[in-house]
Amino acid sequence: MKKALYPIAALLIVIASAFTVLPPQDYKIADGYSVKFSASGASGIFRTLKGDISFDEKNLAASKFNVTIDVTSINTGNGLKNTHAKGGNWFDAKKYPEIKFVSKEILKSGSGYTAKGELEMHGVKKEFSIPFTFVKNGNGGTFSSKFDVNRTDFGIGSPGGKVDDVIKLEVSVPVQ
Repeated sequence: MKKALYPIAALLIVIASAFTVLPPQDYKIADGYSVKFSASGASGIFRTLKGDISFDEKNLAASKFNVTIDVTSINTGNGLKNTHAKGGNWFDAKKYPEIKFVSKEILKSGSGYTAKGELEMHGVKKEFSIPFTFVKNGNGGTFSSKFDVNRTDFGIGSPGGKVDDVIKLEVSVPVQ
């Protein structure tokens, strides 16, 4: 009788393990990331990006992003423009030192993914979606994204003027 139970117990263990959901991979942002922005009248990069990334292509429900950009790390290639961008009429870096995105949901979308969550910038929080791709490479990979942000939705600068309201962003984040 006991010998007959061993194969059944082994089979139950195998079946149960097939339905075990593994947690997503926790990634560390590696050197070489880039956060570029461009619009008529303004372009440049943010030099400081940090955060927590948990991602698994097979377990999107448990995947999440919590990333922050240091506003004072803006670099337009022009010192005067940098000072102006950090000032009270634009980002107001002293009062609002960070741009933050926290995902609430990651979805498969065509050949890539969409991170839906909350973008906080200049003290304004808005529901926001970021399309992205992920290319796995060994134990790491690279997240890439291109998307637009309307700066006036977040109270940055005045509508119209020399800088387009819609800013194009291009982000590449290697992880390990």
